[in-house]
Amino acid sequence: MAQKAAKLPTFVWEGTDKRGEKVKGEAQAANVTLMKAELRRQGIAPKAVRKKSALASMGKRKKKITAGDIAVFSRQLATMMGAGVPLVQGLDIVGRGHENPAMQDLVMAIKADVEGGTNLSEALGKHPRHFNELFCNLVEAGESAGVLDTLLDKLATYLEKTESIKKKIKKALFYPAAVLVVAFAVTAILLYFVVPQFESLFTGFGADLPVFTQFVLRLSYLMQDYGLFMLIGLVAAILLFAEAKKRYPAVTHFLQRAALKLPVIGEILHKAAIARYARTLSTMFAAGVPLVEALESVAGATGNVVYSEAVLEMREQVASGQQLQMAMKLANLFPNMVIQMTAIGEESGSLDSMLAKVADFYEEEVDNMIDSLSSLLEPMIMVILGVLVGGLVVAMYLPIFQMGQVI
Repeated sequence: MAQKAAKLPTFVWEGTDKRGEKVKGEAQAANVTLMKAELRRQGIAPKAVRKKSALASMGKRKKKITAGDIAVFSRQLATMMGAGVPLVQGLDIVGRGHENPAMQDLVMAIKADVEGGTNLSEALGKHPRHFNELFCNLVEAGESAGVLDTLLDKLATYLEKTESIKKKIKKALFYPAAVLVVAFAVTAILLYFVVPQFESLFTGFGADLPVFTQFVLRLSYLMQDYGLFMLIGLVAAILLFAEAKKRYPAVTHFLQRAALKLPVIGEILHKAAIARYARTLSTMFAAGVPLVEALESVAGATGNVVYSEAVLEMREQVASGQQLQMAMKLANLFPNMVIQMTAIGEESGSLDSMLAKVADFYEEEVDNMIDSLSSLLEPMIMVILGVLVGGLVVAMYLPIFQMGQVI
């Protein structure tokens, strides 16, 4: 059995490049001498090279690589290449300058592949978790056409806009969900700890309690007897649901289909999917990717199984000679305005710009609807809070009010 190779130590270095500018960074090497030799090979005159302490390495925790990190990577690399910096050097600068160590490792791995003669699109394709098929296809198109910097810039814009929509939808739903969770938690605490204190007070009244108070007391008994089991069951149900969602795509597909049928939220998700469809197809078509091939990548970028299946069906129709506008009409998912804009784009040869305008319009629509949803949910949340917490307070003080009237 082959012995596992020892991990090379990390060195922190400072020096000057060919233009005389100060540069610094860190890299792995067997020893200081080899580290200096590697720097000279890259055209860097080393001034200081020291071994990085284990404590410093531990203090630099790796964070999860997000879509925002990939967008920043695309934008920075596009800027570097637009300024005339060679690809390998650009990857080196972007990688060493990133704050997230995990992103540094990812970019350095890509740089190593590119240095070895691999195309950037192929190097990115080795990391499908962070660079999907759409990203790699666009980079490949940019490499073939000699406009890689332009395509990377478009990719950065695309990622920023799609992530912006996702964050706004999550933010709009997180606030009411968090408030309702807190409201139910407070209600459970009141039923478990506070209501029993009132019960001991009511036993000395010697009179029948109001029906509403009796109902709340029964809820309190239920919470005291089975509260722990209900909590365990709720946590188990959430964990099982999360695991099923992760393991079985059918669960995710069912939820995505159901979400589109919800009032208000469903309409927001419809418009967000159309915005992603238009933005992705516009970006790919502008990069020179053939329409049939572009639609295959677009299907996975819509974010909803209903639209993904519809786009794949549209791809088959377009491949057999159907116009895109007719395929969209037959899908019965796209509003007439989107179909008409697509038709104008096809006839005038400006499909990418027309789809970009559609994406801009629907992204703004999603923004406006999310703002409206927030305004709509606030009074509903107040009503639910009033019913839950206020109802308990009224139930507990109702016997006291009635006793006062009798006296």
